[in-house]
Amino acid sequence: ANQFGEFKLFVKNLPWSATEDTLYEKFGECGKITFARLCTEQDSGRSRGFGFISYESKEGAQKAIEKLNGLDLDGRNIEVR
Repeated sequence: ANQFGEFKLFVKNLPWSATEDTLYEKFGECGKITFARLCTEQDSGRSRGFGFISYESKEGAQKAIEKLNGLDLDGRNIEVR
């Protein structure tokens, strides 16, 4: 946890179709999210296939790793750590 008491996860191998809404929707199933960010290319605004999620609780973050790591999202197996 950082000084804000958040539990951060790194998510990679996201499909190009994923949006920040996708992140809030999918990862929100595991616990209360305080922050979600999809990293995009500056010029095109296209997804770079990875992002960050912060949970309010350690339990939420752990549940997301257990439940969503390796999940097939639009044909790509996402990696959560």
